[in-house]
Amino acid sequence: MDMKKNKFSLKKEYQKSWNYLKSSKKFIWIVIGVFLASALIGFFIPAPEIISDKIFEFVKEILLETKGMSQNQLISFIFLNNIQSSFLGMVFGVFFGIFPVIFSIANGYLLGFVANLAVQDGGIFSLWRIFPHGIFELPAIFISLALGLKIGASIFNKKRFSKFNENFISCLKVFVLIVIPLLIVAAIIEGSLIFLGA
Repeated sequence: MDMKKNKFSLKKEYQKSWNYLKSSKKFIWIVIGVFLASALIGFFIPAPEIISDKIFEFVKEILLETKGMSQNQLISFIFLNNIQSSFLGMVFGVFFGIFPVIFSIANGYLLGFVANLAVQDGGIFSLWRIFPHGIFELPAIFISLALGLKIGASIFNKKRFSKFNENFISCLKVFVLIVIPLLIVAAIIEGSLIFLGA
């Protein structure tokens, strides 16, 4: 009987992770709010030359790095980059939740800046290119950063050590069961669109 009780159930673990995610709604909304505010600033307020130069340099490096890649290579490249940044955004939340907020500001601003360039170059309808993979990628990023924020917040709890351990383990489960699948789908869509020249 004990063996049956302790038997691993993916369905139950997924349900627990989903429930934990629901209990983290306020952190998700904080991250979304910071991200959207930064995106609007990036879109409507012209960036200082030093920042725009850094962004162009960053984009140029990515384009050079991905030049000539096959569809599968592009998908792998995008997935590995996204999973790395999402995981670090979550884990670095241990530093009082500061880094998830910084990541939210940086990612939001970058999206707003790039969206503004896309609109200037191809009109408002050019934004549809961001939409397909964004449906999966953005929620994955929001969840990761929100979990990082929650990990950081647990440090201020009276039972900080037990609460931290509990949150950290739960966050890892959510990352594996929910975030990674979202990033896989996002990478497949984005990699395919880039490869097909959409």
